[in-house]
Amino acid sequence: MPETLQLSLNVTSRHWEIYKKDFFANILPTILEPIFFLLALGVGLGAYVTEMNGLSYIQFIAPGLAMSTALFTAFFETSYNFYIRLTFEGIFKAIMTSPIGPREILIGEMIWVGIKGAVMSTGVTLVLSAFGAVELQYLFIIPFIGAIVALACGAIGLIATAMVRNINQFQTVYTLLIAPMFFFSGIFYPIQNLPEWAKLLAHASPLYHGVALSQTALWGNSPWQTMPYHLGMLVGMVLVCWAIAYRKIYPKLSL
Repeated sequence: MPETLQLSLNVTSRHWEIYKKDFFANILPTILEPIFFLLALGVGLGAYVTEMNGLSYIQFIAPGLAMSTALFTAFFETSYNFYIRLTFEGIFKAIMTSPIGPREILIGEMIWVGIKGAVMSTGVTLVLSAFGAVELQYLFIIPFIGAIVALACGAIGLIATAMVRNINQFQTVYTLLIAPMFFFSGIFYPIQNLPEWAKLLAHASPLYHGVALSQTALWGNSPWQTMPYHLGMLVGMVLVCWAIAYRKIYPKLSL
């Protein structure tokens, strides 16, 4: 097990070495996109929607925007990026000429996705705090929430990678799954007034549970009361989705 972990960390380290070569270009869209949403909706639309759940609109949407970073970071990492490394660049074939095998590649991918989700969601939270949009009292739990959301969404990306026949089909996955997950997860409005079927779908989304936890924390409320349910759902989704992803993608790495 220690050897497996060390080899997996080597995979993670390899991803970091590549990522940091274009660090500014890689991180800029991740940081700026939530800010643009905040300005366009929180400031623009917020001039008309003056209050939601006792908060200004900019305060209402900020925690969810921070957590959505984990969704997009993880999904694009394990869909497009993983597919390119697997299919076009032959990176994994080259890696597996060493003692590293499919298991270590997938564990290394999990570690990388979790770290990126934690760092990106926390970084965006800190940037949004400059706008006075969030409270930082419970900032310390944001990296953990971001990591778990990223792990769940990263597993979804891997499942998609195992199922698509070409890279263009990721657009279908994004349109039918990732985009609805983003728009109907409670970021922009409470889900309580949605139809029952829509609420059930929201509760099946890992982003919804991450948003609910981050909202409680970054609005300055104690998150401990809602944590057992939302955290339990997230952990369950991570375990189920990664079990499916591992089973689906392992044969493609073994070819």
